[in-house]
Amino acid sequence: MMNTHHTLSQNARSKSAALLNRHLAAAIDRHAQVKQAHWNVRGGQFIGLHELFDGIASSVEDWSDLLAERAGALGSAAEGTIQMATERSHLAPYPLNIAPGKAHIAALSAAIAAFGGETRSAIDEAATLGDPVTSDILTEITRAADQALWKLESHNEPA
Repeated sequence: MMNTHHTLSQNARSKSAALLNRHLAAAIDRHAQVKQAHWNVRGGQFIGLHELFDGIASSVEDWSDLLAERAGALGSAAEGTIQMATERSHLAPYPLNIAPGKAHIAALSAAIAAFGGETRSAIDEAATLGDPVTSDILTEITRAADQALWKLESHNEPA
């Protein structure tokens, strides 16, 4: 940890930074997974899904930035290299051999829902550390993940 005049204790800052870096790894992984779908989607809904996936990828990249910059603001280093993401991401691997839009919608819906669930749990974890700002950032990311999930699932056929 770097020396800083930040008013959170070093212990709280250190634990919050570890929490942020754990989710940063997952966000970097999630971004690559959404781009995988963007590059490989095929079928009748191609252009709509291609653009939707690109928009979601852009949002996920923004989540990475929020997480990384908050870690920096706490006096820690953002650990956001591809190698760190590969080593630390707790996300399930994205299937490589799918092309139909429905299959990507299903895979991304499950992936975004899982990511949102994990950040939702981290909101309380950050609050317990006495770090409402990190909790707020995680709330913002969770809200955006919920919205991305809604957009994805809106492409499912009604039952």
